[in-house]
Amino acid sequence: MPVVTFSATGRDNCVVVAGTPYVYATVGGRGFVMRAQCPHRGGPLHLADVAEDGVRLVCPWHERKTSVSRMRGEIPAVRTGGRVTAVFPDRPPARGWPADPSACGGVSLEHRPLAPALTRGRVAAG
Repeated sequence: MPVVTFSATGRDNCVVVAGTPYVYATVGGRGFVMRAQCPHRGGPLHLADVAEDGVRLVCPWHERKTSVSRMRGEIPAVRTGGRVTAVFPDRPPARGWPADPSACGGVSLEHRPLAPALTRGRVAAG
């Protein structure tokens, strides 16, 4: 299981691990690491809006809602200052479409910016 430390804020809050892009996000004042792609069709979940109920993210491709609490529990992570350290699975998640490594620059285990990185709606970087 790769353990990776990367920026928790701004445009460098992304890392690709085993071909899957992940970002650090803050929803409702709580931070967590999540997959940057929708588990349903691989849409850019890092560009999602937060649903009116405040507990789900709305995929910008097909408006499917994904539970924030489920996303929070998938990747163990600890934030210290402006950095986050997370423990990632060795393989991409079984559900969802194959990841597009270009979402974070296409480089495994190196952080690369997403454009824009979690700035729409109430989803915020860091």
